[in-house]
Amino acid sequence: MAEFRVMTLGERNEEYVDGKERHLRLYLLPFFGKLPVTEVTSGLISEYRVSRVTAPPDQETGWRSKIGRQRRTFKRPARATLHQEIVTLRQVMKTANRKGWIAAVPDMSAPYKTNGKVSHRAWFAPDEYKRFYQATRERARNPLNERWRWECEQFHDWVLFMANTGLRPDEASNLQYRDVTIILDEATNERILEIVVRGKRGVGYCKSMTGAVLPFQRLRKRNSPKPEDLIFGPVQRELLNAVLGELDLKKDREGNARTAYSLRHTYISMRLMEGADIYQIAKNCRTSVEMIEKFYASHIANTLDAAAINVRKAKPRKVPSAVKALAEA
Repeated sequence: MAEFRVMTLGERNEEYVDGKERHLRLYLLPFFGKLPVTEVTSGLISEYRVSRVTAPPDQETGWRSKIGRQRRTFKRPARATLHQEIVTLRQVMKTANRKGWIAAVPDMSAPYKTNGKVSHRAWFAPDEYKRFYQATRERARNPLNERWRWECEQFHDWVLFMANTGLRPDEASNLQYRDVTIILDEATNERILEIVVRGKRGVGYCKSMTGAVLPFQRLRKRNSPKPEDLIFGPVQRELLNAVLGELDLKKDREGNARTAYSLRHTYISMRLMEGADIYQIAKNCRTSVEMIEKFYASHIANTLDAAAINVRKAKPRKVPSAVKALAEA
């Protein structure tokens, strides 16, 4: 961990590095900690996967004691969580290989894995997004409790800001007022936000849609902030889930749960549907074209140019036999 912190300084944010340490402390070291790295084999790594998704005998179901205290029930880790732990283990084994402690890094691929279908990320279709922001706007105007007015107003502006910028939730949480500037875009002659983004990919830049300008102005007027103040801070997940539950939008038609990330997916999907250049979207969202093609391919159908695809080569014109004979003569 000491080497990892030094080697990733300036390349990865502090939360990412802390996450690696948490994987080691809570899961990897309790399982592998007493073994030499030379004894960490592919078979043992498979056993680790099984142990992480298998409930201990006393935690299969919850129970309530006589004094009213409830035992914590087992929660199976998500596929992405287990994948992140294996990534941390791979980094440890690569370090061991680099130092000459092992001859090669063991195979860590999941056994019996097939090439499954690509699952598209949960987003809001245009009509669903409209219902969603109209509901958050109504909450901002008429909160269930007057004490919650500020939180509801902040949440409504957060929804509009996220759907018009495509920022990741952690990027928006780290955003300060001095990171955002209102500019006049020369290409469109419209006011947009120019944003300095700090997140999992380091420092990047983003240019928003025009719909993000008014929410940002309301935020500045409401909070009278200092330049270094956070614009949003932590995501209001309870309010997000409450509104989604009221609208029956917690899951999309494939059963994928909608989260704060769904607003980023909505931004990317809508830009694709409008025919925006996929390379420019990738740059603006600080991701790769490959990732967009993989996870948002269901919306790329709207960007395909049928005229360019359905090109037909012109068939040569058939020359009448009489004309051909005359030419040969």
